[in-house]
Amino acid sequence: MQLRADGLVQGRGLGALGDATANAFLTRALRELRPEDAILSEEEVDDPARLISPRVWIIDPLDGTREYSEGRDDWAVHVALTVAGEPVAGAGALPSEGLCFSSAAPQPH
Repeated sequence: MQLRADGLVQGRGLGALGDATANAFLTRALRELRPEDAILSEEEVDDPARLISPRVWIIDPLDGTREYSEGRDDWAVHVALTVAGEPVAGAGALPSEGLCFSSAAPQPH
C-alpha cells in the first residue's frame, strides 16, 4: 500500500516492485518463523525440496499485479499452508479494502 501511496513508481514498474516487495516480506517472515518449512511462491523459482517437505507454505504475494499497478482495489494477497500434502490453513487479504479472510477460528471480541 505504501508503494502506491508514495507515487515514486508507476505502471508496470509499480506492479513489479509491489510483487517483489510483498514476496520479500512474506518469504523472509516465513523463513525466520518456520525455517524448516518449504515455500512455494509464484514470484520465485520453484525449489524441488518442497516435494519432500512435510510442511509447505504456498504464497501469491500480489494476486492482481495489473490491478495493483493501475491503482485499483481488486487485488489480493494469498497465503496457505499444507501439511503432508493436505491444506490446513489459508488466508486471503484485500489490503485496499482493509479485509482479511482466514481459515483460523474467530477470536472472541
